[in-house]
Amino acid sequence: MADPFKGKGMVIAGMVHLSGKEALEAVGQGALLVDLRPSLENDYKKFDVPEVLHIPFEEIGDRIAEMPHDRPVIVADSVGLRSKAAVGKLMELGYDNVANLNGGILDWEHDGLPIIIALDKQLSGSCSCRLRPRK
Repeated sequence: MADPFKGKGMVIAGMVHLSGKEALEAVGQGALLVDLRPSLENDYKKFDVPEVLHIPFEEIGDRIAEMPHDRPVIVADSVGLRSKAAVGKLMELGYDNVANLNGGILDWEHDGLPIIIALDKQLSGSCSCRLRPRK
């Protein structure tokens, strides 16, 4: 498989940061999207791509073996902060074909990229630390 990150994104301190459009193209070329958001957030809005591995950020250390070394990995979260930390950790562990989704699902949705919304799982709250399901 060709390197789907070659010539794409911003490279800062050796870490690739992809836009949503670039990430979608890479997924189309075989990259795996790893979503780090907790289930509460992930249940409401999901990336609408053929394959997503859901590993909440807090579990990444225990579930690292689930991430493939033999294909490109794009790590995503809500806005791109936790995913950046996770990409750094993966790079320390020898992953050399890994990238961060810049802006997370927030920018992904803003750019009109495919998502699945489960209205029955809609969240409300004054800030992300207070999100709760609307019931």
